[in-house]
Amino acid sequence: QEEPGPAGKEEAAPAPKKRRLAGGERYVPPPRKLNTGVSFGAEHFAETSYYFEGGLRKVRPYYFDFRTYCKGRWVGRSLLHVFGTEFRAQPLAYYRAAARAGRLRLNEEPVRDLDIVLKNNDFLRNTVHRHEPPVTAQPIRILAEDEEVVVVDKPSSLPVHPCGRFRHNTVIFILGKEHGLRELHTLHRLDRMTSGVLMFAKTAAVSKRIDEQVRQRQLEKEYVCRVVGEFPEHEVVCEEPILVVSYKVGVCRVDPKGKPCQTLFRRLSYNGSTSVVRCLPRTGRTHQIRVHLQFLGHPIVNDPIYNMEAWGPDRGKGGKIGKTDEELLRALVEEHRSKQSLEVLGIGEEDLNSSGEGKDCGNSDDCTKSAEADPVNGSSCPAEDEKDPERNDVVACPLNSDINLEMLDKDKELSLCGNPDGRTREMGWDEKDPLCVECRTSRRDPSPKELVMFLHALRYKGADFEYCSSMPEWAMEDWKE
Repeated sequence: QEEPGPAGKEEAAPAPKKRRLAGGERYVPPPRKLNTGVSFGAEHFAETSYYFEGGLRKVRPYYFDFRTYCKGRWVGRSLLHVFGTEFRAQPLAYYRAAARAGRLRLNEEPVRDLDIVLKNNDFLRNTVHRHEPPVTAQPIRILAEDEEVVVVDKPSSLPVHPCGRFRHNTVIFILGKEHGLRELHTLHRLDRMTSGVLMFAKTAAVSKRIDEQVRQRQLEKEYVCRVVGEFPEHEVVCEEPILVVSYKVGVCRVDPKGKPCQTLFRRLSYNGSTSVVRCLPRTGRTHQIRVHLQFLGHPIVNDPIYNMEAWGPDRGKGGKIGKTDEELLRALVEEHRSKQSLEVLGIGEEDLNSSGEGKDCGNSDDCTKSAEADPVNGSSCPAEDEKDPERNDVVACPLNSDINLEMLDKDKELSLCGNPDGRTREMGWDEKDPLCVECRTSRRDPSPKELVMFLHALRYKGADFEYCSSMPEWAMEDWKE
């Protein structure tokens, strides 16, 4: 989850020690430490509201507090130093202006001097004007519901839970706000751009029981996709290991140093230019199906990452890229920037400018760990391990804004944006916030078509249950674009 909720944050369980196995014996990992149900209430849902426009679900901009306790590596360092070295999504002039406006608070006291030195357990709160990317207006369809589970048909473009720039435009929030379904336990994830069967448990006991089936490999997931070209008629098994290139942008590739995985593919139909393929992932790596299909030379037709020119003339077939990871990331970002389609990736210019290559969920929902949100620029790193503060600013870019922050830094009237107690005053949703870059950035809305990727979770089967959705229109045998 993106920011500490009412239930707080749980410590991740330590990694189990590897042990020697007898010949033919399979290692079953110990039960993972289960989080409590994601609990959001009326006060969270009331932060803002939805509106629908051009086939898109949009969120009205709203004020939001990002909160975090001082990380170990910050102790003994000044706020100015932390902002200047770790949170470079904004220039230092922005943080000075934010402090003048009463939007930065340390231990619930307004920050007057950014030279203040941080101590262990210091609590930092940052109030920001938050904008969320639009998602498809297609409704979430409930496939099944009883006292134990809720099963939905997730549309493409929606993250499962709050992460990165998404909060209200997520499955968890929409189910809570529009269907009254709260305190749900996430049993599995789907990538943001993947549609299909998504299952939640209503109680910790049900979550634990199904998690046991996951550990024993008793669950079967079936996907369907439409890929480029004529896929082989015979069954294809891909066992190439997968390595994460960037958690921020959400990019993986085949690499010998990656994690082992296996996917089974079987062609269902071919219409002369594209094929519909049935996919059975035997493991659950990030973007596993998409990366394996790219490696086989049949990427998903409209995959906004793995079917791009940035991968070279062969689009990454056979793992041949011809670029370093840094060059690949730059090429991907530039290709989307030239098409004004960064929103399709779930990221913005300010996210790319951030120095932290944290493990956020802006594009992928496979992350299962929790962490505090970035208290400064609004991004989050749900799998970040603060003991391993890896930094990799390979896609930094200048802010696209006409704000004169140096003038704001000196503007005595700026404090009118906040109240004496440090809380930001209420503003109409259509008002411009003087510190908000997004308020002064003109973005092209993605079309509903751009928010659909031809990958769909068709079936989710366990020892005592099976849930299916209908075949999407684009997977029909006679479908033509």
